Amino acid sequence: MCTAITYTAKHHYFGRNLDLEYSYHETVTVTPRNYPFLFRQGNRMENHYAMIGMAYVYDDYPLYYDAVNEMGLAMAGLNFPGNAVYQAWTRGKDNIAPFELIPWLLGQCATVAGVRGKLERLQLWKEDFSKDLRVSPLHWLIADKKEAVTLECVAEGIRIYDNPVGVLTNNPPFSYHMQNLQQYRNVTPYPGESGFCDGFKLPACSRGMGGIGLPGDMSSASRFVRAAFLTLNSLGGTSEEEQVSRCFHILGGVEQVKGCVRLPEGAQEMTLYSACCNTDKGIYYYRTYDSSTVRAVCLREEDLDSRRLKLWELNRTPGICYENVRKREA
Repeated sequence: MCTAITYTAKHHYFGRNLDLEYSYHETVTVTPRNYPFLFRQGNRMENHYAMIGMAYVYDDYPLYYDAVNEMGLAMAGLNFPGNAVYQAWTRGKDNIAPFELIPWLLGQCATVAGVRGKLERLQLWKEDFSKDLRVSPLHWLIADKKEAVTLECVAEGIRIYDNPVGVLTNNPPFSYHMQNLQQYRNVTPYPGESGFCDGFKLPACSRGMGGIGLPGDMSSASRFVRAAFLTLNSLGGTSEEEQVSRCFHILGGVEQVKGCVRLPEGAQEMTLYSACCNTDKGIYYYRTYDSSTVRAVCLREEDLDSRRLKLWELNRTPGICYENVRKREA
């Protein structure tokens, strides 16, 4: 399970939690403009927009979980099992495997409007990356500074939805999440008025009572509601540090704590990493489950005309800064 968010303040920010029970040894990965993408349908993209994001690099191919290109277009794939239905290869279509979709769109589109144009010929076809890496059932959040959309490939075909809340989680489909959000129309960040009955006012016994009813469980539907509430109501300062902090606080409100979601085979799901990207500046921030220190990789500091991928291993080392005592052994 995962959560992705997007919002615009002074700059545009795009963030996500990756919630899984195991890691694929993902790395922060920069794909420069001249890295050659060879697509399964036979097309080759030699020149394209540079991009940065989190990827599992296998045989020198970046399998992106999320990424942003140098033009500020961002995209994240989230688990969508039971609902994602990929089609057969079709003549006359742009047949793209799901694992190719992020580089295919970010490599050639600068805006969401450009993405909409590409979807007219798109056919997401069921193609495994390899015999060891089977196709993943996904849907995607795509955003630029002006708008966000959700892309789903279901039994009826490809569907693209305007996403006014800038949030995506997992099952059920996006249309359900937006309809379900209507149940929480009375939730507010303000104190709220007593409406128990006419002529009898119940005093508030605590701050935050306007938020009573906001779901707190780990399900996808509840995380969608909570992430939407936090994204649309949270405030941040004017500095980059304050806005990055805001993004990580939102993601922290929907993160998975190890042991709280236990799977039938005995594994435990947890938020392996949280990421926040300033899409205007091309700065990719992240923190991991064991290390809450925020680290940053800057796209524009790299040679974007190169032909080779650049990778950064995630720092997962726990650390505590002792202010007035020496570090003590456990």
